[in-house]
Amino acid sequence: MALLDFIKDAGEKLFPVGTSSSSSQTQSTQQSSSTSQQEVSAANAKAGDAILNYIKSQNLQATGLTVTYDGATHTAAVYGVAPDQETKEKIILCCGNVAGVAHVDDRMSVDQSGANEAQFYTVKSGDTLSKIAKQSYGDANQYTKIFEANRPMLKNPDKIYPGQTLRIPAA
Repeated sequence: MALLDFIKDAGEKLFPVGTSSSSSQTQSTQQSSSTSQQEVSAANAKAGDAILNYIKSQNLQATGLTVTYDGATHTAAVYGVAPDQETKEKIILCCGNVAGVAHVDDRMSVDQSGANEAQFYTVKSGDTLSKIAKQSYGDANQYTKIFEANRPMLKNPDKIYPGQTLRIPAA
């Protein structure tokens, strides 16, 4: 269980990202704070559901998969039991590669251990999968290994963007 950091403003736009919930709560009066709190809770629940639906749209499955979102801290918490380490890592990446998510609280476990944990890499401007493969493996032609490790989130090896976080499997 770990807290992983992501680029808050990069990724899939699944829900509106505005000003911080905590700042809007501070500015609200006592009379409207109960209504405001209900609105914040509803918005957080809707964002958590949007992230969960995005994970499911990628055909990633886990037993008891649940996602919660806290707009004040821009943190998604993910719970469940993944069938393997690779699926767990992909689910975490789905959560983190969403605009508005700065942190993912990994509360997942793995049903079958075995594969080594992959490294995560945040794409910078000018990066390509070949360049990342050259850095990671010493061979630019290994880019397909990175591409395959990030499917189904990546549909095309030429379509990566700055701020996106990728799985880099062990060599």
